[in-house]
Amino acid sequence: METNNELVRIFSQIQDPRSHINKLHDIVDILLIGIVSVLCGAETWLQIKMFAQTKEDFFRKFLVLENGIPSEDTINRVFSAIDSDEFESCFVEWVNSIAVIKKGQVIAIDGKNLRGAKAYGKKSPVHMVSAWASDNNLVLGQVRVNEKSNEITAIPKLLETLVVEGCIITIDAMGTQTDIANKIVENNADYILAVKENQKQLLEDIKDEFHFSKNAMINETIDVGHGRIETRKCTVVSDFQFISDDNKWRDLKSVIRVESLREFKNSDKPQEKAVRYYISNRIDNAEKFQKYIRSHWGIENKLHWTLDVAFSEDNSRKRNKNAAQNFSIILKIALNLLKNEKSDKQGIAGKRLRAGWDEEYRLKVLNIKV
Repeated sequence: METNNELVRIFSQIQDPRSHINKLHDIVDILLIGIVSVLCGAETWLQIKMFAQTKEDFFRKFLVLENGIPSEDTINRVFSAIDSDEFESCFVEWVNSIAVIKKGQVIAIDGKNLRGAKAYGKKSPVHMVSAWASDNNLVLGQVRVNEKSNEITAIPKLLETLVVEGCIITIDAMGTQTDIANKIVENNADYILAVKENQKQLLEDIKDEFHFSKNAMINETIDVGHGRIETRKCTVVSDFQFISDDNKWRDLKSVIRVESLREFKNSDKPQEKAVRYYISNRIDNAEKFQKYIRSHWGIENKLHWTLDVAFSEDNSRKRNKNAAQNFSIILKIALNLLKNEKSDKQGIAGKRLRAGWDEEYRLKVLNIKV
């Protein structure tokens, strides 16, 4: 019997939070049952148990299951009690074992609320910050935002766990902070940070640069599809007149403006216009900056949207202890496994169904040989 040694080996490092008294099921068995069941469509603790019961012969091909399939309550208790920081560290280690993060690619960092995990009486739901590798099409890691802080403190913690040397880190305006820019540069990476009113003086200086500059680089693209025409104009200025050399932004070399115009064909819907500003420590042409900034939105379209639509993440009501955070990791493990399997060209929802029905395909996605 040969298994995916990396998947089993790495997650076997997690400390079992349970007392040894009356412990009937190995923690690795519970973890693998959870991951495989979610991969195949399970969304609740009960569904995980039911899937494992119907596929017990399959699980016995690579798990011991000395006392059979654990109960719904046992699965719930274990995933609620596992140390989330340790689980996230193992997740990052596992991602690094299955993917080579190429230099020069965009790594987008953004946050998402787990709306269904909002506990009664709490002001806000659980909020996770994730990193998405645009070329690899994989989640690289996540951290939970502390209830008494925000993404500003969570992003440096996430960056500490990742290997981002030579990559381009893109973050929305919440993460446009000098400490975060410093952290990115210290990790030998480049940054592209969105600038809004939370950096009022910087925003005014950037607008002045574009208003008076005579050496701007410009790139314009037009996309037609889905009943609309979208024109995007990217302008880059690297020869500063209004941003002083002693500005507080680490190695700041370029400011970028992206103007978008969306027109709707065969519709009375009005045009949609938007102007966005960015800063970067890179020197590049407007065409490349246009590409980098567009790549950032992959974290919304390919991660957050997929988790909601294909995995029903926003409908999850897991609130007990670490359950919401740990189940979020399981979803991302399942998503990465499905994204990493390239032979089936259908979407994630279809791949989940096929993995549930087809044992041979399920083993292929898991990279398990039995």
